[in-house]
Amino acid sequence: MSQTSYDYTRPVDHMVLVTHRPKPAGWDPEAPFHFVDGVEAAVARARELAGDRIVEVAAGDVGGQVLAAGLADEVRMDVVPVVFGSGKRYFGSVHAQHLLEDPDAAVQGNRVLHLRYRVRR
Repeated sequence: MSQTSYDYTRPVDHMVLVTHRPKPAGWDPEAPFHFVDGVEAAVARARELAGDRIVEVAAGDVGGQVLAAGLADEVRMDVVPVVFGSGKRYFGSVHAQHLLEDPDAAVQGNRVLHLRYRVRR
């Protein structure tokens, strides 16, 4: 799930969705969405679809589950100068410590700091 660079202007070819619900009735079979029932299946399907390209996983509960399952190679964060008083945790409810290496990339943008960390094994 890692590469050293990524083209953020490239459109998404596929979206793998983790859900325990069936695909909606009448779903267009040509739509680039793939429905799976767990994070392991999602990462496997995403890697299959991506080939040698990057697989990205959103933060939140699913991202935390991928990290907890040992399926993430790196974590990327964008830090912006806004402090929220409440909200969802970045990785959902993580129940164990997961160590990251020192950042291997820190890019200063316009009012944003892009950070990239390798997941320590």
